[in-house]
Amino acid sequence: MTPTYTLSDFDFALPPELIAQQPAAERSASRLLDGTGSAPVDRVFRELPALLRAGDLLVFNDTRVIKARLLGAKASGGAVEALVERVLPGHEVLMHLRASKSPKAGSTVRFFGVDRTDAFNAEVLGRAGPQESLFHLRFPADPLALLAAHGHVPLPPYITHADTAEDERRYQTVFAAKPGAVAAPTAALHFDDALLAELARRGIATAGVTLHVGAGTFQPVRTEILAEHTMHSEWFDVPRATVDAITRTRAAGGRIVAVGTTTLRALESAAREGALQAGSRDTDIFITPGFAFRVVDVLITNFHLPKSTLMMLVSAFAGFDRIRALYAHAIRERYRFFSYGDAMLLQRAPHDPGTDHADL
Repeated sequence: MTPTYTLSDFDFALPPELIAQQPAAERSASRLLDGTGSAPVDRVFRELPALLRAGDLLVFNDTRVIKARLLGAKASGGAVEALVERVLPGHEVLMHLRASKSPKAGSTVRFFGVDRTDAFNAEVLGRAGPQESLFHLRFPADPLALLAAHGHVPLPPYITHADTAEDERRYQTVFAAKPGAVAAPTAALHFDDALLAELARRGIATAGVTLHVGAGTFQPVRTEILAEHTMHSEWFDVPRATVDAITRTRAAGGRIVAVGTTTLRALESAAREGALQAGSRDTDIFITPGFAFRVVDVLITNFHLPKSTLMMLVSAFAGFDRIRALYAHAIRERYRFFSYGDAMLLQRAPHDPGTDHADL
């Protein structure tokens, strides 16, 4: 029987200096905590190919981070800071918006370019989302083009410096393809072209999914009872080619290796009804200990915030006690935490007979 966990069970003390403010000098030079054996092993990320097997399938999230953070002002002159959550048809967007007084439907917000010499006006259409926490706006042209020209890299709140040209390059995977994320799939930031070539040389195949990471990934859990938490929703797509690759890998005895929690969420969401389904939709899947994993065997992931839904996810995947021990080791050994930090390699914990693989 799975124990009953509360929010406090996923808390831990993290020295602030371990929160990485800059990426490693080279992507694959980050540290890798190998948590697949009986004892943790300290490695370098570029050693990953030797830790996998020929015939394994690495699944990546090919989302592309958009410059989703905007600065502007209301018609009254009051300052506005916004973070686009989702781009909609018809030049419309949903966004988080902070201002001393919320703008009303029908009003206009002016967003400035990085050097404030260029700007555009957006019409406020109203409120939307859970508890009307988002603002619905209409842009005058293609939102992705306007964000590329006027926006800032949406660095996480625990990174304290203003975004730079280096962040524009490094807070993005080398294979980012489909724009829509407001946060990077950070476990994939450690991969570079040389590492991908070495994986291919060793007979380790790759496939892709898309999950546009939303700002809700940083949303704190405010309820001690986990079942009372309202999970944020994100759009994802699992292509038919990826489902077929997983089927072939499984039939040949290979393992499914998810690169990051976003990839894992997409795959497990696509198998929520049993069989792994191709296609796109929204997911609000909330993975906590006791969850029946159907697809993913191995997980590559960065270190996550205390009391976060992602701490709950990795605890569900590798085992609560196992994660506590690995995090304690990482803190003792001065690993770098969060988005620009180091990574770890996890194996799925033994599961109940009722949680076998999806019918592929």
